[in-house]
Amino acid sequence: MSDRSLQQYETVASAIRYIRNHAQQQPELADIAAAVNLSEHHLQRLFSSWAGISPKRFLQYLTKEHALKSLKKSANTYDAALDAGLSGSGRLHDLMISCEAMTPGEIKNGGAGVELHYGIAPSPFGLTLAGWTTKGLCYLAFLDQDDNARLEELFNQWPNAVTTLDNPGAMTLIEKIFPTTPQAGKLHLLLRGTNFQIKVWEALLQTHQGQFISYSQLAKATGSPNAQRAIGSAVGANNIGFLIPCHRVIRESGVSGNYRWGAERKQAIHAWESAANLSE
Repeated sequence: MSDRSLQQYETVASAIRYIRNHAQQQPELADIAAAVNLSEHHLQRLFSSWAGISPKRFLQYLTKEHALKSLKKSANTYDAALDAGLSGSGRLHDLMISCEAMTPGEIKNGGAGVELHYGIAPSPFGLTLAGWTTKGLCYLAFLDQDDNARLEELFNQWPNAVTTLDNPGAMTLIEKIFPTTPQAGKLHLLLRGTNFQIKVWEALLQTHQGQFISYSQLAKATGSPNAQRAIGSAVGANNIGFLIPCHRVIRESGVSGNYRWGAERKQAIHAWESAANLSE
């Protein structure tokens, strides 16, 4: 990842913000280009470089109609996955993701005797803060400028750990998560949460890029069809962004909804994943 990719994302986020704020006016491409201080030609090049698709296709992926269509399409395939049984492991491109939960004792001792590595690295969706131990990746957050609150959040989860700043290590992790070309590999996640939260996160790991899932579908997946409020809380409590894909949870109306790391970023990931899914 480079500073150029960060600049591209910032422009994309600004474009999405403009579209969200002017949705009723149905802005044309020229309006969006002017709003981000680019010509239509340069906006075309930016989207094609960043997402691999044209601005027109990108904008189609942001519509409520596309979300509803994807939500309906995913219902049957996800129900089939439920019938087959959820394994708690997921696949992202060619990256195999496995996970384990922290024990109550590990949480209680606050990371005593643990060396917590952390670092900041760029991604296609802005800067990220990653945290990991010898057991696996335990934290991944998107940052907006100097977001000290995220660093404080990470350290508060491991108050007794020995912390080591490791930006090169974070860069290696992010390049593994967002490779320029898909590569086979494995990544282990260390989950911190209640039994119910972990059940929700494991269910999310069964979804695939370009797929949406509603809160009611997710409630059904956890065997608690009436627990949609608790589902929402579990989604919001996720500490490992993107890899545990809480960004794929949308309202049944097709509205994208809130996201812990920003509504524009959520929609940018939606379009980016939909484009990647189309190319596979």
